[in-house]
Amino acid sequence: MADGGQVRRVENLTQHDLARVQIRQEHLLEVETGYRSGSRFWARPDEPRPAFDPAQTTLTERRLAKVRELRELGPQEAKQLGLESISERTLRRMAAQHAEQGLAGLADGRWTRGLSGHASVTPEVEEAIVAVHAESLHRSRMSMKSKERLIHQYVRERFPDGKVRVPHYTTLIKVWREWFGPGGGRQRYVRSAAAAAATWRPETTVHVSRPGQVVVLDTTPLPVKVLDDVFAEPITVHLTIALDACTHSIVAFRLAPAAESAVEVAMLLRDVLLPLPMRPDWGPETEWPYPGAPAALVAELAGQPVAGLPFFSPETVTSDHGAVYKSHHFVQAAATLGIDLLPARAMRPQDKAACERAFAGIQSLLLELLLGYRGIDVADRGADPEGDATWTLSEMEHLLATWIVKVWQNRRLDQYAPAWDPGGRHSPNTLFAAAAARDGICLEIPPPELYYELLPVHFVRIDPRRGVKIGGLWYGAHSRVLEPHRGRLSGRGGRHAGKWAVHRDPRDCRQVFIELDGAWHELQWNGLSPGQEAPAFSDADVGGVLRQAAKAGLKPRSDAELLPVLLGLVASKTPVDAWPTQMTRQQKTERARNLARAQAAALDRPAPAPPPGPSPADARALHRQATAAAKADRRRRRMAAVPVPLPAPQLLADSLRAKNLFLLPDEEQDPPAEAGTGRAEDQS
Repeated sequence: MADGGQVRRVENLTQHDLARVQIRQEHLLEVETGYRSGSRFWARPDEPRPAFDPAQTTLTERRLAKVRELRELGPQEAKQLGLESISERTLRRMAAQHAEQGLAGLADGRWTRGLSGHASVTPEVEEAIVAVHAESLHRSRMSMKSKERLIHQYVRERFPDGKVRVPHYTTLIKVWREWFGPGGGRQRYVRSAAAAAATWRPETTVHVSRPGQVVVLDTTPLPVKVLDDVFAEPITVHLTIALDACTHSIVAFRLAPAAESAVEVAMLLRDVLLPLPMRPDWGPETEWPYPGAPAALVAELAGQPVAGLPFFSPETVTSDHGAVYKSHHFVQAAATLGIDLLPARAMRPQDKAACERAFAGIQSLLLELLLGYRGIDVADRGADPEGDATWTLSEMEHLLATWIVKVWQNRRLDQYAPAWDPGGRHSPNTLFAAAAARDGICLEIPPPELYYELLPVHFVRIDPRRGVKIGGLWYGAHSRVLEPHRGRLSGRGGRHAGKWAVHRDPRDCRQVFIELDGAWHELQWNGLSPGQEAPAFSDADVGGVLRQAAKAGLKPRSDAELLPVLLGLVASKTPVDAWPTQMTRQQKTERARNLARAQAAALDRPAPAPPPGPSPADARALHRQATAAAKADRRRRRMAAVPVPLPAPQLLADSLRAKNLFLLPDEEQDPPAEAGTGRAEDQS
């Protein structure tokens, strides 16, 4: 028996010892059966030998023959087999051990001798080592030499009789590594790990047994250079994934051209709740495959065909201690969705090892095959990964989505087989199907208005002229939906009494959103006149806009005057310098980053609802206006068709008078003579 009551196993033997055990087994089987293989069906050409023929000899005779044969071996060969002092009793003992333990029972006990510890580490020295370890956790990090001196100091002061002998430094460092590990971590993390180990209890471990019970979030820079969608310049993007700890399904992911933000992670949680819609180039093999919920039913609930990717409402989210995952916005978004947050321990990657392994799998299975792969280290980087980049940001997003649905969800999980079938062949899709058959599938799809609820909220008052002020900019000066509420207080009480809740997407600050009478309305930035468009800008650019406006002497209250500064900041309408060939690389990167974030915000934003129909009074007024406009148009076309006015028709009395034969003509009056002609006649 090994230490701890465990039986010796063949795996404990080295390759050399295993070969020796197999030779001993052949000798034993020849004694027991007459054949070295143990069966006459696999007999060698010279078997059975006359001294070991089971038909002519007894078992005792074969054992005595084997003893004589092994004693004739050379001393070196016999020592190698551990049979230098073989006897009949030894063969009987080996047969009993082989019948009880198999091949491991034939191994010499000296080959698998258990650890005997260190005889020089007496109880007094052990006490000193434990005390110095506790003290080293409290102090700053020190070398092993310093710990050795502290052990000597402890023994000298606690045991002054001088009878306790401290082992050599090499023994102390070996014992220290055996008891406490190599100790290569930072001091604060080693101290926190020791405190966590002291308070750890087996019942506090989370056992994941169903999809959505624990979803792990993490972000890493994508190790592939991609081209932005505006200037085709190589940029670095960040990949954020949501991994289901039960089925190891990548239920959602996001590619961000900048470092991850709280709104991106909040929208990632929203993506976990939503089904993934089918894309134009996806075939029937990527459609919803899970039994228990027909694809037609899921498509009817979602309003469009759904791809084969699980969606559910997560119960617990685990993440690291990044600033994004500890922000107030992310915590508020999780509270809105009813999700519990379970942060991982600092510098403990084993708490979310599945997510770290997923990143490594994505890299080895997909990203290393792409042009623009830049490796994991500068020393491992290619000659020109930026020049090799060929995938744009949108193409990379589509590639990842297709790869996850077609490859990752159908890939066999060798190391993550479930506890109820450890030897089975399972993939994320089959694990989710098995869980769905056991517990069912919840087909609750959140409404589109969830997008607005997950945005950061600001509590402000409505100015009668300028609307609402969010992040230094004014919104809604020309909005009609604010007309009944301008200058008035809301019915809200408590901490934000009288204020209105306004939501803003930090990725696109051209508009904000407000909920009035159960409907969401969009408030445009005051710097834009109705119908005018401006380049997308994020909240990070607002501070730059205001600073440049102050330097230029502009009034910060006039948003219309800030528009030229904004256009110059985002480099869209300035002459010459705004040309792609004249812009610097940093300007191109910032411009592409803002546009990509604005496009992501537009995709997350639900489609606007159709405008409500007019009231009966308004409909009648519109009808009268349309009728008057039609009459005016017909009159204009008649006048344009006849450029000369037509003569008035003859009166009916005149026509009858002209046709009457009995009517006497009127006396005609002589026309007045001209002045010159009258004088000539008088003279004549």
